[in-house]
Amino acid sequence: MAELTLVEAINDGFHVELGRDPDVMVMGEDVGRAGGVFRATAGLRERFGENRCVDTPLAEAGILGSAVGLCMAGWRPVCEMQYDAFSYPCLDQLITHVGRYRWRTGGAMAFPLVVRMPYGGGVRAPELHDDSPETYYVHTPGVKVAIPSTPADAKGLLAAAIRDPDPVVVLEPKLHYRTLRGEVPEGEHVVPLGQARTVREGDDLTFVAYGSMVPLAEQAADALDASVEILDIRTLKPLDEDALIAAAAKTGRGEPASAAAAPASRPPASVTPWIVSRQEAMTRPSSGRGTRTWRSERLVTLAATMAQV
Repeated sequence: MAELTLVEAINDGFHVELGRDPDVMVMGEDVGRAGGVFRATAGLRERFGENRCVDTPLAEAGILGSAVGLCMAGWRPVCEMQYDAFSYPCLDQLITHVGRYRWRTGGAMAFPLVVRMPYGGGVRAPELHDDSPETYYVHTPGVKVAIPSTPADAKGLLAAAIRDPDPVVVLEPKLHYRTLRGEVPEGEHVVPLGQARTVREGDDLTFVAYGSMVPLAEQAADALDASVEILDIRTLKPLDEDALIAAAAKTGRGEPASAAAAPASRPPASVTPWIVSRQEAMTRPSSGRGTRTWRSERLVTLAATMAQV
């Protein structure tokens, strides 16, 4: 397997999926001639032509609105929002149309489109370049949400999103586009939506994280005098509730970690049902170490300390 950065894995995934299915196309600002602001779509226009890698005007609502029509015509469009907060002008298209049309047509029409965007802070970017808007999309009916944390998952989740019959929002941690490397399977590689990944096994405490917070959770686990299990959700919707429940029952304590705004990140909105329904598991003494009190502030403080290193 090749060792790639996260953005290289995304680019590899695009080349595989466009080569596999002639109905897949990419559209967005600067995705063609420039190969994307982060080079995620580099080489696609040259290989597949300008009709399958389309440079659009600076009009996010227009990009997604056009994608709806393309789905009706049989295409599988992948829309790139150049940055996280640039996606807000198309929220109306996403909320009122994209996620509801399958229901409105009684299942007669599918809308297999993907909206992908870099998300998250830590890159000293301007005010519209460092949001974590996953909660907006998790609460949108009919839309699935995936967030990779490794290069292999970045390729695999993108492939799963492209092949899915429903709309999928894929948020990619821009902080790790080029700072994170890992082995990536060659050729077709699909990571099913709705399946969490156990990053490491532990007995005392479970960290539940996704995206850019997974590497941070690993650093925090290394710094704690405890046996920590780390669960990477990978897909916020559909949520792998079985994996979450099993992780909570195993250690007796769960600590969700999110980069989203505080009202939605303690815990993340998508994890709330798991925590509420499993309070009895969350208060069980840790195996082999007696009863401990774990607070989110511990991870927050540790994360803040590490961010300054």
